[in-house]
Amino acid sequence: ATLNGFQIDVQLNIMSFLSPQDLCHLGSTSCYWRAAVQDPLLWRYFLLRDLPSWTSVDWKSLPDVEVFNKAFSEVSDNALYDYMAVYKRSCPNGRRSLKSSRPRYGAVTSFLQSLVTQAEPRFAMFGPGLEELDDSLVQKMMTCPEILLVAGLPHRQIDGIGSGVSFQFNNGQKFNIVTLYSTTSVERRRAREEQAVAVNKMFYQENSIVGNQQAVHYSVIAQVRKVCEVVDGFIYVANAEAQREHDRQEELARILAMIDPALGPPNRPLLVLSCVSHIGVKRIPCVYVAHQLQLHLLRQPWMMQDAVAATLDGLLNGIEWLLEEANCKNAQ
Repeated sequence: ATLNGFQIDVQLNIMSFLSPQDLCHLGSTSCYWRAAVQDPLLWRYFLLRDLPSWTSVDWKSLPDVEVFNKAFSEVSDNALYDYMAVYKRSCPNGRRSLKSSRPRYGAVTSFLQSLVTQAEPRFAMFGPGLEELDDSLVQKMMTCPEILLVAGLPHRQIDGIGSGVSFQFNNGQKFNIVTLYSTTSVERRRAREEQAVAVNKMFYQENSIVGNQQAVHYSVIAQVRKVCEVVDGFIYVANAEAQREHDRQEELARILAMIDPALGPPNRPLLVLSCVSHIGVKRIPCVYVAHQLQLHLLRQPWMMQDAVAATLDGLLNGIEWLLEEANCKNAQ
């Protein structure tokens, strides 16, 4: 038995040098290898090793927090935790494979929808990543036509708030982004210089009692409320820079205020850009940010995508998902 245990340990150690994709191919060669490559300890190692490098995660693929906290020896429903299934569902490559394997009639439906003239979808963009970073995400979006083309500056107003900027995606799809800042440009610049937190003027606080504890609840001001009532989705720009302190509980409270079902359809998608100023800045992995923001509590579709303000890396991936979700909801 000791010898067999030693052989198993050696085999697992050897397999840990293979990629998860190689292991899946190996498992298709025989019944023996199919059983061998499904070892939970091996896939737990892969999961904890790889997830910090994943650049996106969504509402269907976010690994449960117990993946990090659960001891390997614990038993759930009389079976070991299926780390292999969690890995395949959560990793970006697995999600892309699942998407590409969907029935081809989806493409036909999208083509037919494109023949119907529709108003361009409109999204409200907000969050500390718009205001705290050294590089401006919005300014870069406005000045990089090779990445994202500015299609127009509509003149209509939403209760005193500008109607935003229309952009054109690389497939010709136009969409509108209304950027909502919590303070004036002067106040934002002063806060960045002093590394202070500016007072957010988009929300007002309402305290309530939950059990024996006081809970923080926010509501949006009247002008922002009008915007929330007419948009097709939301873009939250989170600050993912590791050297800064973040009050994620406060951020979640403000996200919930913006996507409040009382302000519009409850299934409107939320894109979260986990943003840093430039490539050299150390970032918090997006899976960790998703757990810090407790996005699993949200009831509508959401996706978190790593992004870089200075280069717009990752932005188009997030916009593509947001447009697909918004078009899908509008077609229903």
